[in-house]
Amino acid sequence: MIKILLIDDEEHILELLKFNLELGGYEVITSRDGFDGFIAAKEENPDLILLDWMLPNISGIDILKKIREDKKLSRVPVIMLTAKNMEEDKIEGLNVGADDYITKPFSVKELMARIKTVLRRSETSSKKETVLTVGKIMLDLEKHEVTLNGRKIDLTLKEFELLKLLMKNRGRVLTRDFLLDKVWGYEYYGETRTVDVHIRYIRKKLEEYSDDEKYIETIRGVGYKMK
Repeated sequence: MIKILLIDDEEHILELLKFNLELGGYEVITSRDGFDGFIAAKEENPDLILLDWMLPNISGIDILKKIREDKKLSRVPVIMLTAKNMEEDKIEGLNVGADDYITKPFSVKELMARIKTVLRRSETSSKKETVLTVGKIMLDLEKHEVTLNGRKIDLTLKEFELLKLLMKNRGRVLTRDFLLDKVWGYEYYGETRTVDVHIRYIRKKLEEYSDDEKYIETIRGVGYKMK
């Protein structure tokens, strides 16, 4: 049975989601505190985490950072639940490593659909474990590591997924809308800047070890491609 950890300090939200998730056939663990939720994640090894942004004592975004830095939890998919609706907040959450983002109040049906999408994407990724190589870049899907010239590069989950997609489609121009749809699971209409931000961070990290070799090319007005 798929196990979902729900971290939210609002009792009615916990009860509502727990009821619907269990009705959908999921095993559900709940926590009303960020620190306790992080401990529960390490102990329970959930298949997915639903994480509220606004938590007492420590914010959801800080918990997300701890999750992505933890070797055991780094690949667990996380959906952020939040009342925040500003583009900057979305970009921050996605850049730290959130797999999806839903704003309160939300439809339970929509959340359930997004959970299925994220779980499906995570399962598909785990089944295709291999090593991708472009030039001196090596991307290990099984270890979830990227090295360049033999030196490990630390990427966020979304940066890793973007780089993987570009490497798998080497030489092919990928539009911003395509990248949004494939990496985030659904379209952020009018928010293609999210892709640009992530590509900029990837380039910066690659250039530290690339000996001035440029791997990702910008196709003006269209998108990006891996040379």
